[in-house]
Amino acid sequence: MVICGKNYELSLAPMAGVCDVGFREVCVQHGADVTYSEMLSCRAMLHNPKKTEYMTEISAHEKFVIGQIFGHESDVMAQAVTNQLLAKFDMLDINMGCPAPKIVKNGEGSALMKNLPMAYKIISECVKASDRPISVKFRLGFDSDISREFGRMCEDAGAAFVTLHARTTVQGYSGRADLEAIARLKSALKIPVIGNGDVVDKESYQRMLQTGVDGVMIGRGAQGRPWIFDELKGKAFTGNVFDVIVHHVEVLRKRYDERYLTLYLRKHFLWYCAGVEGASEIRQKLATSPSIDQSLNLLQELFCK
Repeated sequence: MVICGKNYELSLAPMAGVCDVGFREVCVQHGADVTYSEMLSCRAMLHNPKKTEYMTEISAHEKFVIGQIFGHESDVMAQAVTNQLLAKFDMLDINMGCPAPKIVKNGEGSALMKNLPMAYKIISECVKASDRPISVKFRLGFDSDISREFGRMCEDAGAAFVTLHARTTVQGYSGRADLEAIARLKSALKIPVIGNGDVVDKESYQRMLQTGVDGVMIGRGAQGRPWIFDELKGKAFTGNVFDVIVHHVEVLRKRYDERYLTLYLRKHFLWYCAGVEGASEIRQKLATSPSIDQSLNLLQELFCK
C-alpha cells in the first residue's frame, strides 16, 4: 500500500510508554516502513503543550511517521490536527482502540466504540480540518464484535485507512486476535485495512497476510526485538543485540534527562534480554540498576561474552 507517496507494508504500533524516538529509530533501521508516535492528547496540546512537545520528537531516519492523537471532544480534536506540534508528522491517526481504564473512563480511546455518532463527528471534523490524511485505529468493539459497522462508519467519515486490533476492549491483551474478523472487515471496506494482533514471527505474519490486509502492524512482537521487521521480510538479524541497545540509548540521551531515562529504559532493557539463556540474574540487577551506564555494563556482559 502506498500512502502519501510512501510504502506501508510493516508498521510499528503506537504503544504508549514504549515507542520513544530511539526505539522507533532502531525499528526503522531494522525494516519498519512506518512508525507512530505514542498517543498524543489533543486537550494537552492546548493546556500543556510542553509535555506534548516532549512526546513529538522524531528521528531523521524515520521514513514515514504518523502522529496518533486521542480525545473525546470533536472541536478540540479538529483544532489539534492543525496544531504546529503535529506539523512534523506525515499524517495523523485517531486512537479509538486504547483499552486503558483511565482513557476509557474519559470517554476516549475504545470508549468511542460505544458512541458511533460521536466517533463519526470526531473523524469527519478532523478530516475537514486537516490538510493531511487521517486514519483510525480501533478494536473489534467494546465487549462484542462491531468492527464492520465501525469500519464502515470510519470510511463514511472520510478516513484514509483503518487499523484493526482484533480484540475487544474487555479482552485487553488476553486471548487470541480474531483474524477472521480482520478478513471480514477487509471484505466490507473499500479503504485499506491494516491488521494488528499477535504477529510475533514469520508463521503468525503469514496468517495475518492471509486475511487480505493491505499492511501489518507489529506491537508487542517488537518489544526487545526491533529486528523482527527485517526477519518478516526474509532478512536474518546477524548483528549484536548490545549494539542495537547502545544505539537506542544514544538517541534518547541526546534528547532527554538522564534521571528520567534511568527509570524509563529499565523496561526496554528487560525486554531486550527476555528469553536469553543465562539472563535471569542480570534481569534482576537491571530491575534496580541505579544508572544507565551500570545497566549497559550488565547488558554488555550478557551479549558480548
